[in-house]
Amino acid sequence: MSVRVLVADDQSLVRAGFRKILEGDPEIVVAGEAADGEEAVALARKLDPDVVLMDIRMPKLDGLEATRLLVGDAGRSRVLVLTTFGLDEYVFEALRAGASGFLLKDAPPEQLLAAVHAVGRGDALLDPAVTRTVIAEFAGTHVVRSELLAKLDELTEREREVFHLVARGLSNAEIARELFVSEGTVKTHVARVLLKLGLRDRVQAVVFAYESGAVGSERRLRGLARARPLLKN
Repeated sequence: MSVRVLVADDQSLVRAGFRKILEGDPEIVVAGEAADGEEAVALARKLDPDVVLMDIRMPKLDGLEATRLLVGDAGRSRVLVLTTFGLDEYVFEALRAGASGFLLKDAPPEQLLAAVHAVGRGDALLDPAVTRTVIAEFAGTHVVRSELLAKLDELTEREREVFHLVARGLSNAEIARELFVSEGTVKTHVARVLLKLGLRDRVQAVVFAYESGAVGSERRLRGLARARPLLKN
């Protein structure tokens, strides 16, 4: 099944470059292009693409607000944020808004294609080249929201264990080995954690962990050092 993509960027040459790369993959269809955030939201609502490649800094409506609006629509479109900035608090804000991940604009073509396929099938993706710097720099100075930490009381002891391992960037297979259980059991626990905390995917679980203060500074450094480029649901 083809992945339908909407490319949103205010630079026409950038859009053309992405289109050329994407159309080189027979399993990807470029459904449309948008030159600003407002157009991106309008076209996404009209075309209902699987993935929206979203630039952060655009006129009329930035990628952050556009992401928030699209995620709020509860449609099937998932947002993959593209940025030229390795240290940009807006990237973290985009993840908070519901983006499924982000990549640097100068990522190799094969990495872009892999990211589109990953997000298109419902996985969450974090680029290791910028994950450590963005989250560590921004979340490290972000005010902890105690009301989020209180929500962890809804989790069972085992679900808390799984939550912390997810926040450290471990895959289901790694969590299974850590806890001596099957991958299927881990997948079930992860699904329950996301449901109880009202989170869309594992990227949101990582953000929640840092915002709630559930991950301390020491654990933060260890976890980010092990961050994976692809965090599967």
